[in-house]
Amino acid sequence: MTTTQQADASAPTTAELRQRLPLVSVRGLKVAYGEGPLVLDGVDLDLFPGEMVALLGSSGSGKSTLMKSLTGFAPIADGAVRVGGYDLANLRRGQLRDVRASVGQVFQQFNLVGRLSVLTNVLTGGLHDAGALNLVGGFRSAQRRRALELLDRVGIAHKAAEPARSLSGGQQQRVAIARALMQSPKLILADEPVASLDPRMSHQVLTLLHDIARDDGIPVLVSLHVMPLALEHSDRIVGLRHGELVVSAPTAQLDATALEPVYAHDEEDDDVDDIA
Repeated sequence: MTTTQQADASAPTTAELRQRLPLVSVRGLKVAYGEGPLVLDGVDLDLFPGEMVALLGSSGSGKSTLMKSLTGFAPIADGAVRVGGYDLANLRRGQLRDVRASVGQVFQQFNLVGRLSVLTNVLTGGLHDAGALNLVGGFRSAQRRRALELLDRVGIAHKAAEPARSLSGGQQQRVAIARALMQSPKLILADEPVASLDPRMSHQVLTLLHDIARDDGIPVLVSLHVMPLALEHSDRIVGLRHGELVVSAPTAQLDATALEPVYAHDEEDDDVDDIA
């Protein structure tokens, strides 16, 4: 084999190169609401395909604002936010709508329509590209098959016909994850997805999200309050304190001591409202 052939053989494939490029790139991000103080101050963040990143921070640290900035819902005072190649500070309305449609979101309170069936709740995740006919007259059989496949993937296909409100909290969060996957997302944002779940369900939901990140190559950013969960269920951890990034490293390099700066206490902490 020639030197050129050896170089070609060792060269990364296109898929490997894509894995090395961040889907999300945030540089020097500053966010302020109106004339108020900075909620985020100079934050840098990369999210790569296939990884789950835990976002830690006390109430008021800026976690939710950072997530909102990735879908254009937070006012960027300075810095750059790029998601899937789009510069969120310079998008037309239609482009911003497309970016938002490509981001699956999972919330603490599930945000399901309780009276609708589990299957219908999942189907709503595909409304962005459902087409005008489906918006007025139902969903195509292909969409129904996909929704059922996703429910099977999250382990509750047998609940498809039941109203969402009849499910337990852990089951409802699985429905919410299936709904997010129905969007065929490029990115998943999970904002305190296990805050209202018991420890066993918390582990199951975070394991599911981690598996999705790895198996589907979708970056998952999950905000958490519980440090041990972050250490067990993430590839990297980033920590915010008073809007500043104080920790950013692979989880394998961190422990409770290394994460202490995220929760360092000072006299102002007791007076901070969770506006972020």
